[in-house]
Amino acid sequence: MKNIQNAQSRLVNDTCNDCGSYADIGAVIDEHDRQLVVNFSGAEAQSESELLRDKVQARFDNVSVELISVESGISLTIDFAFSAEKMIFQLENSI
Repeated sequence: MKNIQNAQSRLVNDTCNDCGSYADIGAVIDEHDRQLVVNFSGAEAQSESELLRDKVQARFDNVSVELISVESGISLTIDFAFSAEKMIFQLENSI
């Protein structure tokens, strides 16, 4: 743990006391990465895209959703208010 702390910049201290690892949160979350595009294809594309649209609208208040028919099926574009919401939604829905 001391080696990790010594190797860090004095400006950053993201060391986990429990696991002995560190992470630069800025490398994980980009504040401008708020758009998620999910493409659906096949016979169930419309119903699957509508189900995901309903999930995101129920989960987050300030979210913009657009369903577009494309050659290969349906493209669902979700614009989140915050990048953390996008990450949470992806983790909750295994996207």
